[in-house]
Amino acid sequence: MDEGRGQHLVMVPWLAFGHLIPFFHLSVALAKEGFRISFLSTPKNIQRLPKPPQDLTALITFVELPLPHVDGLQEGAEATVDLDIPNHDYLKMAFDLLRDPFRRFVTVHSPNWIIHDLLNHWTAEIAREMGLPFIPFSVFSATPAAFLGVLEPKDDPSESWPARPDSPRALTCSPPWIRFPSKVTLLPHEANGFFSGFYLPNGSGLSDFQRAVQAIHGCEAIAIRTCPEYEGEYLDVINKYPKPVIPVGLLPPEKTEAAGSGEWVEIFRWLDGKEARSVVFVGFGSECNLSRNDVYEIANGLELSNIDFLWALRKPKWAADDGSDALPPGFVSRTTGRGVVSLGWAPQMEILAHPAIGGSLFHGGWGSLIETVQYGHALVVLPFINDQGLNARLAVEKGLALEVERNEDGSFHREAIARALRRAIVEEDGEHLRRRSREMATIFSNQQLHHRYLSGFVDFLKNLKTK
Repeated sequence: MDEGRGQHLVMVPWLAFGHLIPFFHLSVALAKEGFRISFLSTPKNIQRLPKPPQDLTALITFVELPLPHVDGLQEGAEATVDLDIPNHDYLKMAFDLLRDPFRRFVTVHSPNWIIHDLLNHWTAEIAREMGLPFIPFSVFSATPAAFLGVLEPKDDPSESWPARPDSPRALTCSPPWIRFPSKVTLLPHEANGFFSGFYLPNGSGLSDFQRAVQAIHGCEAIAIRTCPEYEGEYLDVINKYPKPVIPVGLLPPEKTEAAGSGEWVEIFRWLDGKEARSVVFVGFGSECNLSRNDVYEIANGLELSNIDFLWALRKPKWAADDGSDALPPGFVSRTTGRGVVSLGWAPQMEILAHPAIGGSLFHGGWGSLIETVQYGHALVVLPFINDQGLNARLAVEKGLALEVERNEDGSFHREAIARALRRAIVEEDGEHLRRRSREMATIFSNQQLHHRYLSGFVDFLKNLKTK
């Protein structure tokens, strides 16, 4: 607990809960080592974060930076979950206006370290100006960085990097710097959106690629939420970067007791009556805006699979206020007894920990993958956005997952959902998948292993002379 005694760390995540939550988990882990943490975000996001352990409240200070007004950004929106993807540019524009409040904070408090997100080019710029050491923390796995070449060593972040592709087509092939057999590529329908979303300038005036380049330039090291036991070969690719690339472990959430209020009392009672590993958990999080066709095909696929399921479905924006049309007509009555759909928030960790859960149908997001694999569940992946496709293909490569087949245009059919679920959860030829998931659970759930990686990061922070 005394390792970081006296050192002050400022944490600045991007305004998305897939970033805020890992930054929160890292903050808690570092506070346990004695570091003083200032966690900077907007008021609404801070209110939505979990509470830190009681014994760490004196070491973690949440600093509210009100989000400036930007024309086009809807009132009350402070995170990507509050917006459709086309409106994320307005959020980046508002986020960039936190530059001056951030500068004032670090000028007054003069922290030992700034730990910021890969989209935070301006926190890196201010740190360089003020001579403050900083470390970008990647909430993604090592594989996307290896595939995209974002850590290609360059001295001038304004230069055009060779790793930047000329067209989406280049993203559908394994890049030349990955010199081993790899399934990690983007599908054609993914590559088009990824190319425009990552490499082309957006409303903020920069592309996300440029933001990442500038966020890294001049850093002391790069921290990344991973461990070599899962993706060591991809970590080796980015270890060629001239600054240290430090895996901090997977930061797996601690196991908790089942929720005991509201509708979840009945849902967990329903789960208690199911056989071990007989139920598939279905969840696509809060960032995937599923279309009506997406939801209906998933629903019909669950029905066709004849496997018991628990589906945590965020009420679609296109659905009626009462959610009455969020599912196909008659679906609920036809699946009564073997399926439960909950609209809204769900205690995902408690669900995954339940012995009745045997598999998960989800988007392949890195955080959800970590949470799921630590319980040894078979994975069926159906990626939609961002790095999900790359994570999904890596999980397939590692023998952990089946990916739902899609048509060339990216559409998918209920029969593909049912086929993947049956193979992963019940059929004999999916046993290797289930066995591999159980084996990998011993790595993903190993708190001692991940604390060892965190300790390496703590040693780096403690031993580098910064003041």
